[in-house]
Amino acid sequence: MIPVAEKPEPAVFDDQVRQPGLKWLQANSVALDQPPPDPAKLPTYWRKTQKELWTAYDGVCAYLCIFFEWPLGAHSTDHFIAKSRLAGQAYEWSNFRLSCLGMNRAKNRFDDILDPFEIEADTFVLNLATGDINPNPQLPDDMRKLAEATIERLGLREPDTTEMRARHFQDYLEHHVDEHHLKRWSPFVWYEARRQGLL
Repeated sequence: MIPVAEKPEPAVFDDQVRQPGLKWLQANSVALDQPPPDPAKLPTYWRKTQKELWTAYDGVCAYLCIFFEWPLGAHSTDHFIAKSRLAGQAYEWSNFRLSCLGMNRAKNRFDDILDPFEIEADTFVLNLATGDINPNPQLPDDMRKLAEATIERLGLREPDTTEMRARHFQDYLEHHVDEHHLKRWSPFVWYEARRQGLL
């Protein structure tokens, strides 16, 4: 995971997502600063701008830091503050993170992970030969614990995930992809390779 800069909300967002969402919450007497009585009943207005979310963040999952093509259907809108916890955040662009389905399912409604919008550079480091991810050992103890909790919650050390990262770097070393494509398809691997002086 690397820092992600928040992008401006699309021009259509207020009309298509926020205002219909707020109107529904008001009509159903759901307080903005409280959990909704039944989160499953929240209208999924955010889906109307999923393509805009994917475009705004260049198709890169905020948590796994890999590019995925829109037609694959692997995209989802993660509510960083879970919509089951705070109804008013269900329809706010600033609360949306572009996520592949696997990461969204792993994060679920939990709030014990670091926010890609707020983390500092070099919070996580990679072993490019193995694809393994770890908190930066130079982090303060409290931040290192949060980084470790994020890795565990999202399953960022799962064998398939570490193998994927190692393969991405190996593809670069073997000239199957150039630096431009590495940066596009696997930004975290590209970032770490550059930080470690390997590009």
